[in-house]
Amino acid sequence: MSANAQAAWEHYREETLHTIQPILADLGFILDETQVHVGGERYLTTLARDVGGGGYKLVLTGKRAQDGARVVIKVSNDPQGIREMERERECRQVLHTITFAVRAFHTPEELLYTKHGDFVISITSYVEQERAFIEHSLDEQFFLVLRAFEAQEGVHATTHEHAQAIKKTFGSVTADDYLHKFDTFVAQVRHHLPDRTHLHEMLDRGREFLHTHKTTVARYCGFLTHADFVPNNLRVAHRDIFLLDYASIHFGNKYESWARFLNFMIHHNATLEQTLAEYVRTNRNAEEYLSLRLMRVYKIGFLLAFYAQALAKTSGNLRTLTEGRLVLWQEVMDAILKDQPVPETIVSTYVEKMNTLRSEDEKARQREILGGR
Repeated sequence: MSANAQAAWEHYREETLHTIQPILADLGFILDETQVHVGGERYLTTLARDVGGGGYKLVLTGKRAQDGARVVIKVSNDPQGIREMERERECRQVLHTITFAVRAFHTPEELLYTKHGDFVISITSYVEQERAFIEHSLDEQFFLVLRAFEAQEGVHATTHEHAQAIKKTFGSVTADDYLHKFDTFVAQVRHHLPDRTHLHEMLDRGREFLHTHKTTVARYCGFLTHADFVPNNLRVAHRDIFLLDYASIHFGNKYESWARFLNFMIHHNATLEQTLAEYVRTNRNAEEYLSLRLMRVYKIGFLLAFYAQALAKTSGNLRTLTEGRLVLWQEVMDAILKDQPVPETIVSTYVEKMNTLRSEDEKARQREILGGR
């Protein structure tokens, strides 16, 4: 199954590149010779669709023929991939027109959005940055991301009129929705990994934590939030944050963006993760800190379900690495439920395994999207 899944993605990638290159040339754009965003572990995002896997879509880099300006090109002829592209464009446009929203993010300029046969093509300007987010100092990272979080929190649907304005485009996630989705994550892990009783017990504890504090989850809903708010989807230019992915925007618990970001930073910059968590603990009320912990548990439930379903579709080093990810996130959930720091040994063991087992293609992809390492 793993070979079939990866082979299917690679076939789609090669066929699409072969077809789209002359189309782009006619439109006045030239692809870069090396395309790091379509290699490595990229195919995993097309798996486990019911827990967030995406459609088939290529993210490419190139330049405009007339002046050499760098561009980002997204292309798909897959129905789900096209839906994602259409939703992303609509969200990007509507976010900056609704009357009660502040300008939460800077947006790359759209240069072209067109259909060509079965393909939808989206081309935006490439945001140049002197340094990637993770290459900034700790203080710079802290204040950059805090400003982004506070900008999102400034977009709050507080009235019936607001709710109606956003419902169709962005969607709204309620406390009931979060709890139902987490219950689904638990069921998926039990289905795909029926013998892992310790993992089941951990998820049951997470489920009880969320259901016990449903009122707290609900109290902080109705805010603009981003389900995948990580450095991969950001670029920093002139101290402004540009958001690259609008498909994951919705209105929900305001700490969902925080949770995704802090969880990501556990094995990329643990000091920043701890600093941001402590900021919420000491500068906001106890219930807000509880809401952050609740959302972190929710987002880990998503990861555990994703990797549980993806495990059977991986092999070799990637399968071993996926096993390591299941262990890591089980341990992280335990720490957050206990409101304790994640043990450094757990993180360092995973990072060592990740650096050893990742393919060269995936390492190149990570360097491109994260910078530095």
